[in-house]
Amino acid sequence: MAFRSREMMKKIIKKIGGEHNLAPGVKDQLKKSVPDRKIVMGRAHRGLYAGRHIQFGNRVSEGGGNKTKRNWKPNVQDKRLFSYILDRHIRVKVTTHALRCIDKAGGIDEYLLKTPHRKMDTEMGLFWKTKIEKMYQDLGGKEVVFFSPEDEANLEEQFKELRFEQKAARRESRRKIFGSASKQTKDEPDGGKASEHATYNSESGSSHADFNEPLVANA
Repeated sequence: MAFRSREMMKKIIKKIGGEHNLAPGVKDQLKKSVPDRKIVMGRAHRGLYAGRHIQFGNRVSEGGGNKTKRNWKPNVQDKRLFSYILDRHIRVKVTTHALRCIDKAGGIDEYLLKTPHRKMDTEMGLFWKTKIEKMYQDLGGKEVVFFSPEDEANLEEQFKELRFEQKAARRESRRKIFGSASKQTKDEPDGGKASEHATYNSESGSSHADFNEPLVANA
């Protein structure tokens, strides 16, 4: 665990070269962007915890009122959340409280965009938030083309024809594969029987010859 906001401010100011290099008012803006949580779990840097961290307290016995130290850890789950802007699933560790917040916001993208920086108290959350914000900005700068209803209907028909052609090609390839296999299985039994019959005849003929030779010799 660490005193998150203080350490982050110290690191930022150290990288800049000291407070004397900061313009007036910049430090206050940085404080707004830095998470305001005092204590953050070490493993919380690798997930979305939504402010739920380890808590400390005492366990009190019923009879004597004896107190023993104990802690409460958050309920952390390993989930795959779908991101529409990334068009893929994100595997992330989240608390049950964070899952409820994501469902309420309408998805992982909306949750990261709506949550301010000062409440995003984990490094992973800040990373995904900045990444998704940048991608939305890039999408906002692109041109959007709208199709007329006729063009949309033509595109749908073309897609349907393409699907039918793909299905027909798959069906034809299967027919060729399984048709050739069935022909081979049909041809194999006759040939096998003929070869077996020929070998049996040859063996039977040789046995008769061997059996008749002694009779002729005795005669």
